[in-house]
Amino acid sequence: MNSRRSNPPPAGKTVVPGASPWRASRERLRDREVKRDAVIRAAAREFNRKGYHNTSLDDIAARLEVTKPTVYYYVTSKEQLLFECFVAGVEQIRIAFRDVRHLAVPARERLNAVLRHYGEAVASEFGWCMVRAEDQDLSPAMSRHIKSLKSEIDHGIRRLIREGVQDGSIQPCDPKMTAFALAGALNWIAHWYREDRSLTGAQIAEAFVTVFEGGLRPRGSAPQVARAPLRRRRARGAMAR
Repeated sequence: MNSRRSNPPPAGKTVVPGASPWRASRERLRDREVKRDAVIRAAAREFNRKGYHNTSLDDIAARLEVTKPTVYYYVTSKEQLLFECFVAGVEQIRIAFRDVRHLAVPARERLNAVLRHYGEAVASEFGWCMVRAEDQDLSPAMSRHIKSLKSEIDHGIRRLIREGVQDGSIQPCDPKMTAFALAGALNWIAHWYREDRSLTGAQIAEAFVTVFEGGLRPRGSAPQVARAPLRRRRARGAMAR
């Protein structure tokens, strides 16, 4: 019986036993996702710095030190970039809702956790896009998607407020108006916050939640011990300055 001979690997190539022939493709896919994320973050920073209409794809390419065709490899237009920036910011809040869904704690605590993530997202590079994307000239399909996601967040906050009223952890209130007040206060962070300020996004979010906590707590209930009193005192002092 003639034995089969396999051809030797090309010079310079090392064959790894059991290695998947698709591994290189997966690595390229991950590399592409990392680069696409960098493009979206660069766009968010430029939109935040100059506004949507005053920012060009050349500006974004220059920030990344690449050519404009390179940017087009990852997105089709500036319009899509703004949309992706909005989605990236809102996704941080959606993740928070999923994380607290099954926590066995009062609804007010779950709401506070979501609001902290909300505040951090608005204080991130995506904040301007989160609160201003709907005001720009986007396609009808993108505008509908943005409105749908904003409605999802709004109704998620209302639901936690209702649950808090039911379990006694939140004083009776109008869920719709309360949700508007909470989101409105947090959204305004994007209009004044800059990354070079003395406070981080997390500290800003914590300071806001501390204010909300006092207003949402049922009257006559004892205040909870602060989880990080030193950090909160520093945050309040820095804001006063």
